Amino acid sequence: MELQLALDLVNIPQAKELVKEVEPYIDIVEIGTPVVINEGLKAVKEIKEAFPHLKVLADLKVMDAAGYEVMKASEAGADIITILGAAEDMTIKGAVEEAKKQGKKILIDMISVKDLEQRAKEVDAFGVDYICVHTGYDLQAVGKNSFEDLLTIKRVVKNAKTAVAGGIKLSTLPEVIKAQPDLIIVGGGITSEENKQAVAAEMQKLIKLG
Repeated sequence: MELQLALDLVNIPQAKELVKEVEPYIDIVEIGTPVVINEGLKAVKEIKEAFPHLKVLADLKVMDAAGYEVMKASEAGADIITILGAAEDMTIKGAVEEAKKQGKKILIDMISVKDLEQRAKEVDAFGVDYICVHTGYDLQAVGKNSFEDLLTIKRVVKNAKTAVAGGIKLSTLPEVIKAQPDLIIVGGGITSEENKQAVAAEMQKLIKLG
Protein backbone atom coordinates (compact mmCIF):
# COMPACT_ATOMS: atom_id res chain seq x y z
CA MET A 1 0.00 0.00 0.00
CA GLU A 2 1.20 3.46 -0.89
CA LEU A 3 0.26 6.89 0.44
CA GLN A 4 -0.44 9.76 -1.95
CA LEU A 5 -0.57 13.38 -0.80
CA ALA A 6 -3.13 15.39 -2.78
CA LEU A 7 -2.34 19.09 -3.12
CA ASP A 8 -5.33 21.11 -4.31
CA LEU A 9 -5.54 24.62 -2.90
CA VAL A 10 -1.92 25.76 -3.05
CA ASN A 11 0.46 27.60 -5.35
CA ILE A 12 3.86 26.16 -6.33
CA PRO A 13 5.89 27.62 -3.39
CA GLN A 14 3.24 26.43 -0.90
CA ALA A 15 3.22 22.99 -2.55
CA LYS A 16 6.98 22.71 -2.11
CA GLU A 17 6.74 23.70 1.55
CA LEU A 18 4.04 21.12 2.21
CA VAL A 19 5.89 18.30 0.47
CA LYS A 20 9.09 19.15 2.32
CA GLU A 21 7.25 18.79 5.61
CA VAL A 22 5.90 15.27 4.96
CA GLU A 23 8.37 14.01 2.35
CA PRO A 24 9.69 10.97 4.32
CA TYR A 25 6.18 9.60 4.84
CA ILE A 26 4.60 9.82 1.37
CA ASP A 27 5.15 7.87 -1.83
CA ILE A 28 3.35 10.00 -4.41
CA VAL A 29 2.63 13.74 -4.67
CA GLU A 30 -0.57 14.63 -6.49
CA ILE A 31 -0.71 17.96 -8.26
CA GLY A 32 -4.46 18.42 -7.95
CA THR A 33 -6.75 19.72 -10.69
CA PRO A 34 -7.09 23.22 -9.13
CA VAL A 35 -3.30 23.58 -9.02
CA VAL A 36 -2.98 22.52 -12.68
CA ILE A 37 -5.72 25.01 -13.62
CA ASN A 38 -4.06 27.83 -11.68
CA GLU A 39 -0.41 27.09 -12.41
CA GLY A 40 -0.35 24.83 -15.45
CA LEU A 41 1.89 21.78 -15.93
CA LYS A 42 4.75 23.93 -14.65
CA ALA A 43 3.59 22.84 -11.18
CA VAL A 44 4.20 19.19 -12.09
CA LYS A 45 7.61 20.02 -13.55
CA GLU A 46 8.77 22.05 -10.52
CA ILE A 47 7.64 19.49 -7.94
CA LYS A 48 9.28 16.65 -9.88
CA GLU A 49 12.52 18.64 -10.12
CA ALA A 50 12.43 19.51 -6.42
CA PHE A 51 11.61 15.94 -5.30
CA PRO A 52 12.95 13.61 -8.02
CA HIS A 53 12.72 10.50 -5.81
CA LEU A 54 8.96 10.92 -5.27
CA LYS A 55 6.40 9.89 -7.88
CA VAL A 56 4.29 12.77 -9.16
CA LEU A 57 0.68 12.37 -10.26
CA ALA A 58 -0.90 14.98 -12.53
CA ASP A 59 -4.61 15.06 -11.75
CA LEU A 60 -5.74 16.22 -15.19
CA LYS A 61 -9.08 14.35 -15.11
CA VAL A 62 -8.81 13.97 -18.88
CA MET A 63 -12.11 13.53 -20.71
CA ASP A 64 -10.98 13.89 -24.34
CA ALA A 65 -7.83 14.10 -26.49
CA ALA A 66 -6.07 11.89 -23.98
CA GLY A 67 -3.08 10.94 -26.10
CA TYR A 68 -1.99 14.56 -26.41
CA GLU A 69 -2.63 15.46 -22.77
CA VAL A 70 -0.82 12.37 -21.47
CA MET A 71 2.13 13.22 -23.72
CA LYS A 72 2.26 16.79 -22.36
CA ALA A 73 2.00 15.69 -18.72
CA SER A 74 4.74 13.10 -19.33
CA GLU A 75 7.02 15.76 -20.79
CA ALA A 76 6.45 17.81 -17.63
CA GLY A 77 7.65 14.88 -15.52
CA ALA A 78 4.40 13.26 -14.36
CA ASP A 79 4.72 9.58 -13.49
CA ILE A 80 0.95 8.99 -13.29
CA ILE A 81 -1.85 10.82 -15.14
CA THR A 82 -5.57 10.68 -14.33
CA ILE A 83 -8.31 10.00 -16.89
CA LEU A 84 -12.02 10.00 -16.05
CA GLY A 85 -13.77 6.64 -16.02
CA ALA A 86 -16.76 8.41 -17.57
CA ALA A 87 -14.67 9.19 -20.69
CA GLU A 88 -15.18 7.34 -23.99
CA ASP A 89 -13.51 3.92 -24.33
CA MET A 90 -11.38 5.28 -27.18
CA THR A 91 -10.15 8.09 -24.95
CA ILE A 92 -9.04 5.68 -22.21
CA LYS A 93 -7.41 3.33 -24.72
CA GLY A 94 -5.58 6.31 -26.27
CA ALA A 95 -4.32 7.33 -22.84
CA VAL A 96 -3.04 3.82 -22.10
CA GLU A 97 -1.29 3.62 -25.46
CA GLU A 98 0.48 6.98 -25.00
CA ALA A 99 1.41 6.21 -21.38
CA LYS A 100 3.00 2.91 -22.43
CA LYS A 101 5.01 4.77 -25.07
CA GLN A 102 6.22 7.25 -22.46
CA GLY A 103 6.80 4.68 -19.70
CA LYS A 104 4.14 6.32 -17.51
CA LYS A 105 1.03 5.08 -15.69
CA ILE A 106 -2.68 5.82 -15.99
CA LEU A 107 -5.05 6.19 -13.06
CA ILE A 108 -8.75 6.03 -13.88
CA ASP A 109 -10.84 8.27 -11.64
CA MET A 110 -14.31 6.78 -11.22
CA ILE A 111 -15.86 10.00 -9.91
CA SER A 112 -19.56 10.21 -10.93
CA VAL A 113 -19.53 6.83 -12.72
CA LYS A 114 -23.03 5.42 -12.22
CA ASP A 115 -22.46 1.66 -12.65
CA LEU A 116 -19.18 1.26 -10.81
CA GLU A 117 -18.93 -2.50 -11.03
CA GLN A 118 -19.57 -2.68 -14.78
CA ARG A 119 -17.31 0.24 -15.67
CA ALA A 120 -14.49 -1.00 -13.42
CA LYS A 121 -14.58 -4.34 -15.26
CA GLU A 122 -14.46 -2.57 -18.64
CA VAL A 123 -11.61 -0.16 -17.88
CA ASP A 124 -9.65 -2.94 -16.16
CA ALA A 125 -9.65 -4.76 -19.49
CA PHE A 126 -8.11 -1.73 -21.24
CA GLY A 127 -4.82 -2.18 -19.38
CA VAL A 128 -4.98 0.84 -17.06
CA ASP A 129 -2.64 0.87 -14.07
CA TYR A 130 -4.94 2.11 -11.29
CA ILE A 131 -8.69 2.33 -10.82
CA CYS A 132 -9.66 4.88 -8.18
CA VAL A 133 -12.96 5.29 -6.35
CA HIS A 134 -13.36 8.93 -5.51
CA THR A 135 -15.92 10.82 -3.49
CA GLY A 136 -15.59 14.40 -4.74
CA TYR A 137 -15.72 17.53 -2.57
CA ASP A 138 -19.36 18.17 -3.37
CA LEU A 139 -20.50 14.73 -2.17
CA GLN A 140 -18.20 14.72 0.85
CA ALA A 141 -20.08 17.84 1.94
CA VAL A 142 -23.24 15.73 2.33
CA GLY A 143 -21.47 12.96 4.24
CA LYS A 144 -20.61 10.47 1.50
CA ASN A 145 -17.38 8.44 1.47
CA SER A 146 -15.67 5.95 -0.86
CA PHE A 147 -15.26 2.91 1.38
CA GLU A 148 -18.28 0.98 0.05
CA ASP A 149 -17.25 1.81 -3.50
CA LEU A 150 -13.77 0.46 -2.83
CA LEU A 151 -15.20 -2.91 -1.81
CA THR A 152 -17.33 -2.91 -4.97
CA ILE A 153 -14.39 -2.46 -7.34
CA LYS A 154 -12.14 -4.79 -5.33
CA ARG A 155 -14.57 -7.58 -6.20
CA VAL A 156 -14.22 -7.17 -9.96
CA VAL A 157 -10.83 -5.60 -10.73
CA LYS A 158 -8.35 -8.29 -11.78
CA ASN A 159 -5.36 -6.51 -13.33
CA ALA A 160 -5.19 -2.88 -12.23
CA LYS A 161 -4.26 -1.68 -8.78
CA THR A 162 -7.06 -0.14 -6.74
CA ALA A 163 -7.01 3.32 -5.20
CA VAL A 164 -9.31 5.32 -2.94
CA ALA A 165 -9.72 9.09 -2.53
CA GLY A 166 -12.04 11.51 -0.87
CA GLY A 167 -12.30 12.63 2.72
CA ILE A 168 -9.84 10.17 4.26
CA LYS A 169 -8.58 11.26 7.70
CA LEU A 170 -6.45 9.60 10.35
CA SER A 171 -9.64 8.56 12.18
CA THR A 172 -11.12 6.81 9.11
CA LEU A 173 -7.86 5.38 7.78
CA PRO A 174 -8.09 2.01 9.63
CA GLU A 175 -11.42 1.33 7.91
CA VAL A 176 -9.84 2.08 4.51
CA ILE A 177 -6.80 -0.12 5.23
CA LYS A 178 -9.12 -3.03 6.03
CA ALA A 179 -10.29 -3.01 2.41
CA GLN A 180 -6.64 -3.29 1.25
CA PRO A 181 -6.41 -0.78 -1.61
CA ASP A 182 -3.01 -0.44 -3.29
CA LEU A 183 -3.06 3.34 -3.06
CA ILE A 184 -4.59 5.62 -0.44
CA ILE A 185 -5.01 9.27 -1.43
CA VAL A 186 -5.20 11.88 1.32
CA GLY A 187 -5.59 15.63 0.88
CA GLY A 188 -7.12 17.71 3.66
CA GLY A 189 -6.64 14.80 6.09
CA ILE A 190 -2.99 15.89 6.08
CA THR A 191 -2.87 19.41 4.66
CA SER A 192 -5.49 20.91 7.00
CA GLU A 193 -3.88 19.46 10.13
CA GLU A 194 -1.84 21.58 12.51
CA ASN A 195 1.02 19.05 12.71
CA LYS A 196 1.11 17.69 9.15
CA GLN A 197 4.31 15.73 9.71
CA ALA A 198 2.98 13.83 12.72
CA VAL A 199 -0.26 12.93 10.93
CA ALA A 200 1.56 11.79 7.77
CA ALA A 201 4.00 9.74 9.86
CA GLU A 202 1.15 8.05 11.73
CA MET A 203 -0.71 7.34 8.48
CA GLN A 204 2.40 5.80 6.90
CA LYS A 205 2.90 3.65 10.01
CA LEU A 206 -0.69 2.33 9.89
CA ILE A 207 -0.38 1.64 6.15
CA LYS A 208 2.85 -0.30 6.60
CA LEU A 209 1.26 -2.35 9.40
CA GLY A 210 -1.86 -2.90 7.29
